[in-house]
Amino acid sequence: MRILVTGANGMLGTDLCCLLEQSGHEVIRSSQREHAESDVTLDILDFSATRATLQQCKPDMLIHTAAYTHVDGCERDPDRAFQINALGTWHVAAACAEQDIPIVYISTDFVFDGRKTTPYTEFDPPNPINHYGASKLAGEQAVQKLCRRHYIVRTQWLFGVHGKNFPGTILELAQKRNELPVVVDQRGSPTSTLALSRALIKLLDTPLYGTYHIACKGECSWFEFAQKTLELAGISHVTLHPIPAEQWPSPTHRPAYSVLRRYVLELQGRDDLPAWQEALEEFIELLKAKK
Repeated sequence: MRILVTGANGMLGTDLCCLLEQSGHEVIRSSQREHAESDVTLDILDFSATRATLQQCKPDMLIHTAAYTHVDGCERDPDRAFQINALGTWHVAAACAEQDIPIVYISTDFVFDGRKTTPYTEFDPPNPINHYGASKLAGEQAVQKLCRRHYIVRTQWLFGVHGKNFPGTILELAQKRNELPVVVDQRGSPTSTLALSRALIKLLDTPLYGTYHIACKGECSWFEFAQKTLELAGISHVTLHPIPAEQWPSPTHRPAYSVLRRYVLELQGRDDLPAWQEALEEFIELLKAKK
């Protein structure tokens, strides 16, 4: 299959493109600006340019990973968040609909408010509590409204070797400090870009369009995530201090509990995501190999 990936040079896009090619797919890497690793430039804020790029490339499918994912940045500049995550996605979805190209849209656990105490399923009503979540939900709605053939994939707490992420930051800080404060009262399911990419590739082989939750198995707090990261990296000199989210300097209100249950995959008998600890161990081994 000929697949165009937006945001191909991002943390998820980089791993996804590599695994797609290893699986035998022809990949068209797109980015907003010219990049050595990109095949085409794609400005999703320009509908005419987006339409022309798809007409030129003629993909069999488009995977839309490009997004403004800086949560605090979205809170400070909601106009930019909605331009990229909502309007940009609307442009991509409209161009796909016009040319009958199936689309995969990567979304987030932040579409939920975090008031539940059990994992969210695909059938729970969204209710975002910050601009990032609201802008991504608007993107979901554009895809649902415009594209007959779509996969909406919500994931969470992503980490990978090709971008900035929580365990990578913990390991960097551990080289400079002996004590680290970490939020203890927010829970989710850490998910590696490799685990997500593998699950996405399997999803593409089915005509079972719709909304999916794809996250690694298990749940933890940021504090427990940091503990496991240091343990797997063999770092013992750092003391972690649990703090409530209200003590962390951030303009953004985040869901306290946003664990995603892979309910649709469970119903289909295809829920084979690894445990988050297993995915984290693979991530740390890859980091060591890069040094």
